[in-house]
Amino acid sequence: MERKIITTADGSKTIQLVDLDEQYHSLHGALQESEYVFIKQGLQHVIQDKHNQTNSISILEIGFGTGLNAMTTLAKTKNCQTPISYVGVEAYPISAEEVLELNYNNLFLDANINELYKDIHSCSWEKPVKITPYFTLEKQQKSFNEIADKNVYNLIYFDAFGPRIQPELWIESVFKTMFDSLKEDGVLVTYSAKGSVRRAMQSVGFLVEKLPGPPGKREMLRALRGS
Repeated sequence: MERKIITTADGSKTIQLVDLDEQYHSLHGALQESEYVFIKQGLQHVIQDKHNQTNSISILEIGFGTGLNAMTTLAKTKNCQTPISYVGVEAYPISAEEVLELNYNNLFLDANINELYKDIHSCSWEKPVKITPYFTLEKQQKSFNEIADKNVYNLIYFDAFGPRIQPELWIESVFKTMFDSLKEDGVLVTYSAKGSVRRAMQSVGFLVEKLPGPPGKREMLRALRGS
């Protein structure tokens, strides 16, 4: 399948699957989508929520991909001394050549954060690696249906390819796995607002709210595992 690196509307890059007309991130802006969907509506919501006052935050990313969401998480928490445990699940890691061409090491104003991009991609898989004193990353190469964690995470970034391309990732059984892996009052955020996705989430027990979407999308979803 042909893959190429393209530049999105905010100047940040992403990977395009040419034959499927699908991208790893929004064409309207890869970075701004990451910052809005996963940081503003996900991470910041968890930090500010009184039910989630905790000494640490555990995050699961469904679709580690380019590492952009891990980078934005690092950038937004660089002055926060709350330990972050970040698990990124990816069945098909991107190549070293794609890492270089994406050039995310020049994406942020903070040079120290930019330097960590190579560490994120060069560190070992299948074991926790301390990227900074407060950010530990564990990359896991496996399919999403192999996730068996129970009551582990405060937050899930659900960033799989869209329902049009991989409908099997947006169904009840997958969201039941997500629900079970979250702690009480844990949160899942995703860029999709498709009706069938919302109903699948609700069917397994999530409390789901529609939120305004990032540029180029009218809505997105945030789901809560209630008490």
